[in-house]
Amino acid sequence: MNKKILFTGGGSAGHVTVNLALIPKFQKDGWDTVYIGSATGIEKQLISTIHDVRYHEIATGKLRRYFDWNNFKDPFKVAAGVFQAYNVIRKEKPSVIFSKGGFVSVPVVLGAWLNRIPVVIHESDYTPGLANKISIPFASKVCTTFPETERFLKTDKAEYVGAIVREELFEGDAARGRKLCDFVSGKPVLLIMGGSLGSQRINQAIRNNLDALLASFQIVHICGKGQVDEALTRKGYKQFEYISDELPDVMAMADLVVSRAGSNSIYEFLALKKPMLLIPLSKGASRGDQILNANSFKRQGYAEVLMEENLTDETLLRGITSVHDNRATYLAAMEKGNTGESLSRVYGMLKRLAGRK
Repeated sequence: MNKKILFTGGGSAGHVTVNLALIPKFQKDGWDTVYIGSATGIEKQLISTIHDVRYHEIATGKLRRYFDWNNFKDPFKVAAGVFQAYNVIRKEKPSVIFSKGGFVSVPVVLGAWLNRIPVVIHESDYTPGLANKISIPFASKVCTTFPETERFLKTDKAEYVGAIVREELFEGDAARGRKLCDFVSGKPVLLIMGGSLGSQRINQAIRNNLDALLASFQIVHICGKGQVDEALTRKGYKQFEYISDELPDVMAMADLVVSRAGSNSIYEFLALKKPMLLIPLSKGASRGDQILNANSFKRQGYAEVLMEENLTDETLLRGITSVHDNRATYLAAMEKGNTGESLSRVYGMLKRLAGRK
């Protein structure tokens, strides 16, 4: 068997994190690893942190459900991306391809189909995104994170596998996290994450409540690119644009989390048993997938949900206080959560498909 695997996915950190979990596992088993992504997306930055991954850039256009003048030119970018991906795949000759989704993945899946290479797609959200909807007819298997997702796919290719969580997240050290942030032990730590691109509304609401929050918590605030407030320096408050290598340590020291509701992130918090206040992207700013994700977690008792339309300084403070006061209830529910053998199941699926090539 040719032990070479090609990965794709990008546009946001959520479309890369599962790849970051799988790549080291394949490398440890002696597989040659290749990645196709965009020239400027966050995937290039994240994959660059892993040794021995060949990265190929292709053109990509955004796929929109609404009118935009770019809709007239982006199909040409997608077509160029298909041609480029086809040639990369033909040259690299992987035995299997894993796609995490995002706009960059569509040309890769089509290029794989033209090269007759089997593809496994991973769908993290409650309902499939547009990129994966387009790609599914050309794939061999579709892995889902939520069991309910299968009814939206209408294909016998779907298989519920659960959440894929990076193994290194379980190796975090709270003491290292406190040292990084200059925090003390004994005072609760609140972790704020607004997604890889950040959230101006969440950031501002946190900063407006800083005095009240610092009375009870130490705060590590992952703000997003260009959203650090350099003028705001307070003891017990540490800002970052983005955290990569130190994230396991930061998550290990956190007692509770305020976050968007991207499925990869919230399942990582679940695996690490972190009570959550989720503020999903509104329907006006997304297709509503984060709202479905957040409400699923609320029903299962893992999180409280604050809709972005209801986000004010007061509701944010009340929500954080409520999660902290009721943290024992959330922790008890999380102990029953299923975060088991998803990584091994997908790893085995990919190896079996590669063996049939």
